[in-house]
Amino acid sequence: MSVTSLLRSAMRVGNRHVATHLVHQRALSGADAINALRPFYFAVHPDFFGQHPREREVNENSLKRLNGYLENLQKPGTRSVQPTKLTFYVREIKEKEGIQKDILPPGFRSVSFTLQTKDVLTTVMDVLKSCSLSTEHMKGLKASSESPKSQQPVAGHGNPFYRPIKWDKSYYSFTGFRDPEQELEQAKKVEPTLSLWLRNHEKEATKKQNASVPRREELKRLKKELCHKFALEDIRWHRSWGVTHRCCQLQSLSRLSQQNPEAVLNLRGHTIIFTDQSGMNASGHVMLGTMDVHHQWTKLFVSLPSYRSLLQQTEWLKERISHVLGGIQVINIERLGPVQPIEEHCSILNTFHKRLLARRLALHPRSLQGLAMTLENDRSSPSLHEMGHFVIPATCEPSRLQTFLQSMAWEARQRIKHRNQLQAEEEEVLLHCLEGLALRNLSKEPSVRHNQMIPCCRRLLEERSPLMEGLRVEVSHFYSVLQDGDLCIPWDWKG
Repeated sequence: MSVTSLLRSAMRVGNRHVATHLVHQRALSGADAINALRPFYFAVHPDFFGQHPREREVNENSLKRLNGYLENLQKPGTRSVQPTKLTFYVREIKEKEGIQKDILPPGFRSVSFTLQTKDVLTTVMDVLKSCSLSTEHMKGLKASSESPKSQQPVAGHGNPFYRPIKWDKSYYSFTGFRDPEQELEQAKKVEPTLSLWLRNHEKEATKKQNASVPRREELKRLKKELCHKFALEDIRWHRSWGVTHRCCQLQSLSRLSQQNPEAVLNLRGHTIIFTDQSGMNASGHVMLGTMDVHHQWTKLFVSLPSYRSLLQQTEWLKERISHVLGGIQVINIERLGPVQPIEEHCSILNTFHKRLLARRLALHPRSLQGLAMTLENDRSSPSLHEMGHFVIPATCEPSRLQTFLQSMAWEARQRIKHRNQLQAEEEEVLLHCLEGLALRNLSKEPSVRHNQMIPCCRRLLEERSPLMEGLRVEVSHFYSVLQDGDLCIPWDWKG
């Protein structure tokens, strides 16, 4: 079940529906956790941030990490869970007519906190308190251990919580509460056609885009200058910050290089990523936290030789794992959510490697060559991603892992072949679309899949709207004009 589906299910429970038992133990069932976090889900649900792409992206990925954290806490025998830093944009919700809540918030605020809890109940309390949400309803929640186990559906297979009751439509009519599923459906029905939306917003996008040209040229100059000066491989951004914001970040790095030129020399040969925290990520890229001060950046630059040693250790561990597992490659996929620091990545690799050494596996040295896998610390079962790579829990039992890899190897190769075909097809149709519509630029959000982007581009070529000429277009999940004039359109736009 997707995170969005899970949260929609959670919000089906009425806003006044709470349990009536006292808390006697620290354990909380998955169902109780969902009910307890209902106000939180309502405040951060990505579907309410359609006009705010950056905030929606942050919430979507933080919810995935929170979901994984709660799942880990419910695993049998779990003693501790890796501390997890989360950032959410919380809607400011107005009370309306005593019982209803306004779906369109007047604004939102950013909240960041780190979870270091050891049980579900404490985690739920921490989340609510960190977001300044009421915890009054928590007084009535009863621990799952007090309920007969036969009455509780079993969690697992990527679905840590069982699906809550799907309330009948009469429930909302009787209580006066809003039905979130119905509202989302209504929002889709009133969604404008592409041509109508372009007529209403093309002038705004053109105006903003023209105004951003000097800033874009300055950004290009600064990036080229810094890459050349410090022999950098590349400079990237982990968030969809605007051009002005990116320029400020590069100017800040440039000023630091003038104040402390010796420390910056350690950056040679690296890729820099501006993100939420400073350090080195699992791919060996240098992360510069945008909220950190120069002193913290300088301290990181001085520590880079130590980080490089850690990177070498991770590469050695990957080679050893590949040798034991028939030539399969351990890869890193840069996520949309919070990045994985290299310290955490190395620890996961080391744990996994030790488990493999404890059990001699009978895999041919090249039987899994050409395949790839990622290691996850917040999963309970191995799986095969739709793109063809394996997603393996770091604590997976070796014999079970061997059976899974061997049984799914053929399917993995088929998916990789299909992925490569889709990727080539997407690149071709994207180029035709870019040239055929005379667009300044055409891109997509990372969450838009190949099989969504391809028909979207084909339909754009059939539509051939002259209003798109010369614009920067990003295929997303909603309509929006970004601050620098980039035009976001949903991949499944209406014609």
